[in-house]
Amino acid sequence: MPTSATTVRTAAVAASLSVLLAAGCSGGGDKEGEPAAGTTSTASADASRTPERASASRTAPPPPGRELTGQKPQWKACPAPSQAEGGGAAPEPPPGGSAWECATVKAPLDYADPDGETIDLALIRAKATDPAKRIGSLIFNFGGPGGSGVTTLPAAATDYGALNTRYDLVSFDPRGVGRSKPVECESDAALDKFYALDATPDTDAEVTAYNDGLKSYAAACDRRSGAALPHVGTENAARDLDLMRQVLGDDKLSYFGISYGTELGGVYAHLFPEKVGRAVFDAVVDPTKNSEQSSLGQAKGFQLALDNFAKDCVDRGDQCLIAGTTVAEVEGQITELLKRLDRQPVPAAGGRELTQTQALNGIAQSLYSQQFWPLLEQGVDEADGGDGSLLLALSDAMNGRNENGEYDNMGAAFTAISCVDTEDRASVAQVEAKLPAFRAASPVFGDYLGWGMLGCSNWPVPGTWEHPDVSAPGAPPIVVIGNTGDPATPYEGARAMVGALGPGVGVEITYEGQGHGAYNATSTCVKGAVDAYLLEGRVPAAGTVCR
Repeated sequence: MPTSATTVRTAAVAASLSVLLAAGCSGGGDKEGEPAAGTTSTASADASRTPERASASRTAPPPPGRELTGQKPQWKACPAPSQAEGGGAAPEPPPGGSAWECATVKAPLDYADPDGETIDLALIRAKATDPAKRIGSLIFNFGGPGGSGVTTLPAAATDYGALNTRYDLVSFDPRGVGRSKPVECESDAALDKFYALDATPDTDAEVTAYNDGLKSYAAACDRRSGAALPHVGTENAARDLDLMRQVLGDDKLSYFGISYGTELGGVYAHLFPEKVGRAVFDAVVDPTKNSEQSSLGQAKGFQLALDNFAKDCVDRGDQCLIAGTTVAEVEGQITELLKRLDRQPVPAAGGRELTQTQALNGIAQSLYSQQFWPLLEQGVDEADGGDGSLLLALSDAMNGRNENGEYDNMGAAFTAISCVDTEDRASVAQVEAKLPAFRAASPVFGDYLGWGMLGCSNWPVPGTWEHPDVSAPGAPPIVVIGNTGDPATPYEGARAMVGALGPGVGVEITYEGQGHGAYNATSTCVKGAVDAYLLEGRVPAAGTVCR
C-alpha cells in the first residue's frame, strides 16, 4: 500500500515479477521479530535531525576531500544479494559479457561535514566487452526510490548488451538501500500486519487504525535508523553520483535513469551541469509537481492503464477471464471484487488472506508492464472464485516480500527517501477534503492513492523541498523519454522535465506504448535512438515519436 506521498516505483518491479512468471506463486510463513512501536516521536530541533536543504536555498556544501574522491575500489566477485537487497543467488555473467564485480566506496554521511562520519556505498559493474572502444562507465539508477541497483542491473542486463560493448555497466545501492547503510524499520511479522491494514478506510475506526499503523511504522524507522534518516534524500544521492564519477575515473557522468532515477538525474544535472556527459531519462517523474499533484497524476495514470487493460479484455471477448462486453463492465467486475474484499478477505496460499488493500496493490503492480496483464486477468478471476493467492503474490512483489516471509528494505528506503525529500505533511482532514478529486481521477485507485498522502505525516524528520530543482543551464543535451501509456510516471512528466531542465538541454522522445518505461519495451525505434546517442553521440531529433 502507499507508504509515502507518492507511489513511483522502479524497474526492479519487472525483475521481481519475472520470478512469478517463471515459477508461479506461493505463500510464505512469518518470521518472528520485535513488536511494532506505538507512536512516533516528534522531529528534534537540533541540527543533526534536520535534512540538508535544497541547493537553491542555501550555500553548497564543500566537496569531499581527496581521501574520498581518490579512492580506488577493490573490485571482487559479487556475493549473493543480502536480504535487504532481496536475497537470492550471486549474479551470473550477462550473455557474452564480463563477470559481475562488486565493490564499496566511502561517502560522507553528511555532505555538510565531508570530513565526518562516512558510509559505504555498494557498487556493481560489468566491464565493457570491447575495451579498445570503451567510452567509460554508464551508471544506472532503476528508480523506486529505494530500488537496489546491485540486484536490478544483473536481472535487466540482457537489455543493455549493446551498451555494454563500449561502457562498463555500473549500478549501485543508493544510500539507505540494500548494502548502503540500509534504512531498517519494522520486523517481517510486523510488516505483514502493516501491509494488511485497510488503506482505503471508510469509518472513523478504520481511519484511526490506518493512521496508528503509519505512526508505528514511522516510530520503528526512527528507533532503528534515526541517525541516518535526515541524510538519505535525493540531493545527497546526487552528490554520491558525482563522487562515484570521480572514483570511477570519468571526467563526465554518463547516466541512465529510470522512473525516480530521472528525478535523481535531474537533481544531479542541476548541481553539476558542467559534469553531465551523455544522459538518458526514461519513465520520467514530473519535477514541477508537489506530492499531492504527483499522487493525483498517478491516479489518472493507473486508471488509464486499467482502461487499456480492460479494452484489451473486451477486444478478446470470450478469451478473457473477466466477463464484460464494455470497458465499464470489465472494470465493474474488478470494482465489485474489491468491495467484497473490503467486507471479507479471501483465503490465499500459506494460510494468509487477500485483503482489499493487498488486491489493489497487486492490481497496480501488474499494470507496470503489459507483459503482466495476463497475471492481472488470472489473479482477478481466481480471487473472484475465492483464491487470493496470485493477487497476494503480486502485492508481495510490490512490497518486497519473498515466499519465506522475508522483506527486502525497499519499502523502508522508499518511505525514508520520499519523506525527507517532500515538505508535504498532510492531515486526515486535508486528505478527506481531497478525496473527491482523487475519486474523479480514478474510481478504482482514487481512495488508495488519496489516503496514501498520509504516508509522511508522522515522519520524524522534516522534508527538504516542495519539488526538486532540476534547472541545468549549460548542461549538454539530455534525452528524455515519455511513454503515453505509463501508469506510474504519466506521459506529461517528460514534457515538464524538458521545460524544467531549461532551453537546449532536454530532448524529448515520445513512445506510444504501454507500461512503465520505454527502452525495455518492444520498440526498436526507442532503443535505436538511445543506443545511437549513448554509443555514438548522435542526439535524436527533438519531438521524435516511436511506436
